[in-house]
Amino acid sequence: MGLLERLTSPAELHRLSLTELKNLAGEIRELILTTVAKNGGHLAPSLGTVELTLALYSVFDFSIDKIVWDVGHQAYTHKILTGRKDIFHTLRTFKGISGFPRRSESNFDSFGVGHASTSISAALGLLAAEELQNKFGRVVAVIGDGALTGGESFEALNHAGQLKKNLIVVLNDNEMSIAKNVGALSEYLSEVRLNPQYRKAKKDFEDFVKGLPLSETILNAAHSVRYGVKSAIVPGTIFEALGFTYIGPIDGHNIRAMQDIFSRARELDEPVLIHVHTTKGKGYAPAEKSPEKFHGVGKFDKETGEVIKKNSPPTYTEIFSQAILDLAEKNKKIVAITAAMPSGTGLKEFSKKFPERFFDVGIAEEHAVTLAAGMAAGGLRPIVAIYSTFLQRAYDQILHDVCLQNLPVIFCLDRAGLVGEDGATHHGIFDIAFLRTIPNINILAPKDENELRQMLFAAAEIKKPVAIRYPRGAGLNIAVDEEPKNLSWGKSEVVLKSDGVSLSKKFIKPEGTNISIFAVGSMVQNSVEAANFLREKKIFANVINAKFIKPLDREILIKESRSKKLLVTVEEGTLSGGYGSAIAEFFADENISVLMLRLGIKDEFIEHGARSELLEMCGLTAKKIADKIVATLEFEDDVKIYKKSRG
Repeated sequence: MGLLERLTSPAELHRLSLTELKNLAGEIRELILTTVAKNGGHLAPSLGTVELTLALYSVFDFSIDKIVWDVGHQAYTHKILTGRKDIFHTLRTFKGISGFPRRSESNFDSFGVGHASTSISAALGLLAAEELQNKFGRVVAVIGDGALTGGESFEALNHAGQLKKNLIVVLNDNEMSIAKNVGALSEYLSEVRLNPQYRKAKKDFEDFVKGLPLSETILNAAHSVRYGVKSAIVPGTIFEALGFTYIGPIDGHNIRAMQDIFSRARELDEPVLIHVHTTKGKGYAPAEKSPEKFHGVGKFDKETGEVIKKNSPPTYTEIFSQAILDLAEKNKKIVAITAAMPSGTGLKEFSKKFPERFFDVGIAEEHAVTLAAGMAAGGLRPIVAIYSTFLQRAYDQILHDVCLQNLPVIFCLDRAGLVGEDGATHHGIFDIAFLRTIPNINILAPKDENELRQMLFAAAEIKKPVAIRYPRGAGLNIAVDEEPKNLSWGKSEVVLKSDGVSLSKKFIKPEGTNISIFAVGSMVQNSVEAANFLREKKIFANVINAKFIKPLDREILIKESRSKKLLVTVEEGTLSGGYGSAIAEFFADENISVLMLRLGIKDEFIEHGARSELLEMCGLTAKKIADKIVATLEFEDDVKIYKKSRG
């Protein structure tokens, strides 16, 4: 029986020898590797923090103390140690454990995370709560060098230094966020790594000064000299200027060294930042060689490291990647901006072909948006490629810096809708609701890959803020036009008529109720399939590809409301404030009475699981859409019969 199998409580780590902790690290790596190869997940980040986590747990008592993981994609060892090793095989599966720390999952998950740069703020809040309730636990924030590029991290560091609370921040420096880190801070930390002699030099200088018979004046002068020398050679000056005692850098895979540092830091009554240098993907050669590839990876062959790919059409991300290249060839004013995700958003090739027109700002979405606003004000046509879930972080900048000034910034929102196994922190289901209330913005959603290309080209010609939302994963295998057709701005498209005429010109004679289904983006195909189910019940439906969430196509809405028994809206987004709400508001404002059915995601956070499982759960598969329509029509008929019977 291995050490991991015998482990029943993280408190037992305090009694393990160094050799046992090293052996345990090997067992944990094997469990992480085996599970992620089968389920997919954040492999490289978690492999890089195995020894770091063991060192923390062998020094602190996190049943009393608290730990906050920034983002949380490096916390698999933490999960394994805290009562979840026997269910770790369910990682990221439907009804299984989450890929991120989650308060509802364990008492050891003291703060729920998923987005970057939040840990220091949360940890400082937890520490304040401890003190105000006369509790004496220590609080540790573990943050990566990538997350440290986010502005919230420095806001929290500044506040913590001002309060002088005994917060411990562990800077996990692996030179990566998702892609290679960029910016001055990254360069600074690189310089830190090249100066491991600072603490020895500082101690030698202090010993020298202490040995001299100095007056107060000379002591002050010596202090000034020390500070000057320190500023020249000290890697951690920036953190000490913020009020932290800086320690490091130290080897993040040397358990004994970290235990010694953590034990000493635990006794200090001041803010401490411990700089730990780790290797992303440690212990698995393919991940060490390609940490970006294995940051968040799908199922793969553990022996070869090869990702298991299904034969599928190009993804929407790949279509966007080629479209922006072609657009930039034609229009020299096109620039591309991303927030630490050049590969994930499809801008890697753009960065190679147009390096002077590519801007990776690090994990700083607010800056990305206002940077784009400045570029647009200066005459450029910026395209900001950000996952839908991460654009939430820049709401004020979209409103105040872009839309208030009506600047022509294009937002390309990848991963809009349900994204699957990453769960509630990553689903892109709120963008319609939080964007459509902002004046001046136009919101588009393509039904297929050709329409995505068409919309991007059209958006570049419109001198207005534009957001284009598209889903994760493969397209519909639709041929893409090299020269996109003109897009009728603000106009929807009927893709299936209730008289039986579809895009394939197939004819079925209508015999029953006519309804209209207004579908948004990814839901167009499901709605067409739902209409096919309905035909079997002699219910015939128009299916309308909305294309434009804002502005609404008022003309077609009025036309369909006058001729159809039921209007249905279908969207892969939240119903609260979504596309269906926009149409309901329009009918209310126009004093139009119409029976409506809104289908989408209810007012709740959606858990993790395969996208197909989540669509089923949310009632957005073709069969579920059809069933809901039938139930609504039957209920309406029952009401009419009841009213008639009552006279």
